[in-house]
Amino acid sequence: MAARRDRTHYLYLAVIGAVVLGIAVGFLAPGVAVELKPLGTGFVNLIKMMISPIIFCTIVLGVGSVRKAAKVGAVGGLALGYFMVMSTVALAIGLVVGNLLEPGSGLHLTKELAEAGAKQAEGASESTPDFLLGIIPKTLVSAFTEGEVLQTLLVALLAGFALQAMGAAGEPVLRGIGHIQRLVFRILGMIMWAAPVGAFGAIAAVVGATGIDALKSLAVIMIGFYATCAIFVFVVLGALLKLVAGLNIWTLLKYLGREFLLILSTSSSESALPRLIAKMEHLGVSKPVVGITVPTGYSFNLDGTAIYLTMASLFVAEAMGDPLSVGEQISLLVFMIIASKGAAGVTGAGLATLAGGLQSHRPELVDGVGLIVGIDRFMSEARALTNFAGNAVATVLVGTWTKEIDKARVAEVLAGRVPFDEKTLVDDHAPADPSPVPDQRSEDGEEKARAGV
Repeated sequence: MAARRDRTHYLYLAVIGAVVLGIAVGFLAPGVAVELKPLGTGFVNLIKMMISPIIFCTIVLGVGSVRKAAKVGAVGGLALGYFMVMSTVALAIGLVVGNLLEPGSGLHLTKELAEAGAKQAEGASESTPDFLLGIIPKTLVSAFTEGEVLQTLLVALLAGFALQAMGAAGEPVLRGIGHIQRLVFRILGMIMWAAPVGAFGAIAAVVGATGIDALKSLAVIMIGFYATCAIFVFVVLGALLKLVAGLNIWTLLKYLGREFLLILSTSSSESALPRLIAKMEHLGVSKPVVGITVPTGYSFNLDGTAIYLTMASLFVAEAMGDPLSVGEQISLLVFMIIASKGAAGVTGAGLATLAGGLQSHRPELVDGVGLIVGIDRFMSEARALTNFAGNAVATVLVGTWTKEIDKARVAEVLAGRVPFDEKTLVDDHAPADPSPVPDQRSEDGEEKARAGV
């Protein structure tokens, strides 16, 4: 196992080197750098290809192996309630900081930027009924072929509850899905070796396309946004994690360091979704909690996107010379609580959601979205990192509240004494972590063991 860890250590060093090289190429040869974008897009697409089967296997194993359906509903309800509260807190923090910074003052809107803003708004707005109906796939398998996270979540929950109702007759199916999960994670481990190439292409393309001028003129909102996200993660989430679970936010984020590096290089929190599922299970959170909280959080717990939506709305309004009144800001906050749920799991979706929200709420401000297009990719990094941190903390908190976390194992893992198997992403060799199916059939004993009883 030591050799495996060493090899993956070199892989992530290569990712860091690729990011540095990509930035250099972006500045020195911007024309060439822009043409490298398909490298980054291809790598992210490879990761996205694996997300639906991973979510399906994780949720079916988690739900199908728990005999009491009420427990699954309790975990889901608790998670959704927490997500709604934290999204509102994040939106409110964005409004406060946005009002203090007034970042849009002094910028000018050109015709080209206005057209860019209008383009982002095309088809961006989506009504609540359309959003809810969109969760239902056209066929049972189309959720996998179309790559829709929420559709996959629905199908997996239905399959999990069906296997739950089948009792002993469903156990062979659960064992089969457990083997499929191992296969899927092994494929993902192979794909990860392409990460340096993807990171190089993604970073080079965005630096080559944006250049340094846009960064200078829009540095205030970028720095303010990054600082706000840091405050939210280390102060708000850090305090919650310490108060509820007794854990230090730094140790948890250090445990997830490689995932943060992957997100930073691809600007997509989706690229780390499969690894978050595997690492949270390895940490000691039960499969039902991980299987429900993580995928649902990727659609409903977008803290970074929430902060971005409010700060960017204030930025656009001020840049357009039409600042929002306090009443309008509160109204917009309420609107964005719903609108932010439409930004689920898509790179750059925050920009489209911002445009769609302004179009529905203050259509005269939509053209101003063009002002932020140039640096959206850099702000997308902070959005993705904050969303990921929020979902990691949420999983630990929900596991603690439902007593579905092995605290002794958490301490061992975060101390580095129970290393994560980087090659397979599945703990095939860790006796302290039960196998996906057989051990979970003995529900009462397993639950007590995970709760430290």
